[in-house]
Amino acid sequence: MRRRKSYFSTPEGMPAPVTVTVRRRTAFSEVDAMAVAWHGNYLRFFEAAHAELMQKIGLGFSVYAAHGIAAPVVQSHVDYYSPLLLDEEFTVRAELFWNDGARLDTAYTIRGSDGALRATGYTVQMFCGLKDREALIFPPEPVVEMRKRWLNGELHD
Repeated sequence: MRRRKSYFSTPEGMPAPVTVTVRRRTAFSEVDAMAVAWHGNYLRFFEAAHAELMQKIGLGFSVYAAHGIAAPVVQSHVDYYSPLLLDEEFTVRAELFWNDGARLDTAYTIRGSDGALRATGYTVQMFCGLKDREALIFPPEPVVEMRKRWLNGELHD
């Protein structure tokens, strides 16, 4: 059964989610023989918006490398509503939700060229050491700094 409400919530007193929206077009390599986007590609579509979101908040891969951290996906989920078709323009919205842990909670919404809901989903990433892959109990310094900017309203358009 498809979810009808948000995957994550904003704790009382915390800032609203940070969002980005990217525009794409379904490529030939992303569809099946019926010209319908293959279901596994929706996570790739999410990733395109996620990469832009991370750039917006200052947590790109170079920052992770410089601080010896990684943030692997430990959970992902997609709810499908209607398919994207070959050459269809669509948007992917990514929303990063506040939490105090050593993790990133991101929700996604895909809308077709007609504005209709095509899919929603989420990813959860947990921070760990880049070399030892040991889970971090507390948020790493770049995340702490990003959250300070978020609290100050610097990450919202």
